[in-house]
Amino acid sequence: MTDFVALGGRRFEVARTPGSAPTLVFLHQGLGSVSMWRGFPARLAVRTGRATLVYSRLGHGNSDPEPGPRPVDYLLRQGTEALPALLAALGLDDVALVGHSDGATIALAYLAAGHKARGAIVVAPHVLDEEITWRAIERQREDWQTGNLRARLARHHRDADAMFDAWASFWLAPEFRGWSIVTLLPAIRAKLLAIQGDDDIYGTMRQIDEVARAAAGPVALAKLDHCGHDPFRDQSERMLDLCSDFIAGLQGKF
Repeated sequence: MTDFVALGGRRFEVARTPGSAPTLVFLHQGLGSVSMWRGFPARLAVRTGRATLVYSRLGHGNSDPEPGPRPVDYLLRQGTEALPALLAALGLDDVALVGHSDGATIALAYLAAGHKARGAIVVAPHVLDEEITWRAIERQREDWQTGNLRARLARHHRDADAMFDAWASFWLAPEFRGWSIVTLLPAIRAKLLAIQGDDDIYGTMRQIDEVARAAAGPVALAKLDHCGHDPFRDQSERMLDLCSDFIAGLQGKF
């Protein structure tokens, strides 16, 4: 059951389940929303007994539209400004993050800025610009009107066309070439689990290898065979095991 929370004059779609601390905060992928998690947060809540928060960023799901085009530092701003403000508005001060793709980058940005969490699961994160990423997005933009992606996403977003254009335009902007947050990672001391599928069309193993190399805190890596960009869908049982084991190992409040 979804609800809305007002922040900065705009409404965010949220879904929460009760449970113990830390609250598991789910940060969706670039084309994602509350509904596109397809029940995984609820399943993980049952497995772990933890409370959950799932929300749609502006322009996604049933949240209000974005205020304008996304700047090059959009993902950083989401982690350093938007996410902390939302957690404060909801009174959440004991959290663990579960981020997917763009959401994983947002989780890393949040931690690198010194915001607190017991730990974070980062799945298919983007920490540096790779050609494989924008080549895949170029193909999808070419096929947007004729392929089936538009019809599938329309079920999950108030305005799928605006959402897709904002996402594709951001990633394909010329000024985004060479983008990286690797230099920020040494500021992260929280415990991390970094997960990547070997068949991901949006990124290579270099992404999580850089997280493990650069982050100051402990980083566990999970490299999944025969898995694409969405391990929550492709290997949901394996992800339940990985995530619940990681969460069980988060001891005490940060």
